[in-house]
Amino acid sequence: MIPVTKSKTHALTGAQAVAHAMKQINPDVVSVFPITPQTEIMMQFSQFHADGLVETEIVRVESEHSSMSCCVGASAAGARAMTATSSAGLALMWEILGVASGLRLPIVMPIVNRALSAPINIHGDHSDAMGARDQGWLQIFSENAQEAYENTLLAVRLAEHKDVLLPVMVCQDGFITSHCVQNLNLFEDNVVKKFVGDYNPKKALLNTDDPVTYGPLQLQDYYFETQKQRADAILNSKKIYLELGKELSKVTGNNYPLFEEYKLKDADAVIVVMSSTAGNTKVVVDKLRKEGKKVGLLKPRLFRPFPYAEFGKALVGKKYVAVLDRAENYGANAPLFGEVKNALFDSVVCDENKNVPKLKSYIFGLGGRNIFESEIEDLFNLLLTGKFDETKVGYIGLRGEQK
Repeated sequence: MIPVTKSKTHALTGAQAVAHAMKQINPDVVSVFPITPQTEIMMQFSQFHADGLVETEIVRVESEHSSMSCCVGASAAGARAMTATSSAGLALMWEILGVASGLRLPIVMPIVNRALSAPINIHGDHSDAMGARDQGWLQIFSENAQEAYENTLLAVRLAEHKDVLLPVMVCQDGFITSHCVQNLNLFEDNVVKKFVGDYNPKKALLNTDDPVTYGPLQLQDYYFETQKQRADAILNSKKIYLELGKELSKVTGNNYPLFEEYKLKDADAVIVVMSSTAGNTKVVVDKLRKEGKKVGLLKPRLFRPFPYAEFGKALVGKKYVAVLDRAENYGANAPLFGEVKNALFDSVVCDENKNVPKLKSYIFGLGGRNIFESEIEDLFNLLLTGKFDETKVGYIGLRGEQK
């Protein structure tokens, strides 16, 4: 058992927090290509490398497509490999994302979430990660720098677990988290190293004593079976995530649930929202609770695989639920809203009382537009009246748009 260890508090940005996690992980190979606002992660990690604090082989590539290709080659060879990206960089990797998961390679990639163009925008929303949500990668979302740091440590163990062997994205909000300074508790290097451990690949491409083939041609003969194996692994990762979270909790003293419930148990009106906006929402929940209003928050942490049964159980019986997405899904339900709606449908089918909340989808914060506590408070007050149109998508902070 690893005991809860003392930590030292530092004033760091979310990007620096992830770089420190990478320093403590000390991966064998890190491929590097800059893109705003992820660049700060690699700049800080490169400084650690220049100072001799890591033994990592840094590979400077010519594009994000090459960056992921580098990680695929290194991981297949038996190395612990990492990179980081944002926005168009993640989009350029699209072809290789499926290669990484299809080859069952445990690559860990911090994502600093940023809008996709066009028009050109360098600020934070979730359109990049949501565009990659069906590529067979696990996705963990972080509210703040502390979560981004600890989620990166957890992601390495999760990706490399023998019953998972899938790549993981660790997401944080661009600029809001990545460039804002927060108090961060860093844990001792030796204790983190003991938790992360060494990577011992089951089948390494360079092990000539046990030769294997990576990336063979599969047509109608075995391709279908390979995809089923990948699907089973990502579903199984939910259980492994919780098990490893309990182990990491002994190091940090923090918890790693599938999602966080904040004053949810007796809430009539609930907001479901990911990442940094959950922090703003907690402040509003506290304010309204003092006024006697039963409001609460549900904050997803593990988005892929999505915990349908657990989500439905947490929300069935509530009166009003608003799901806030920082991404559009053009021509369909917004990404998070669609998953919550599915979870509730599954739960209600099994609930004889059909005790389903009134549910509404909201879009907010695209391209980095701020959402203010006053807007969240107004939304809670609207939910509590029950006088809102479930059939229409609401837009928070959009010029001239009503809720």
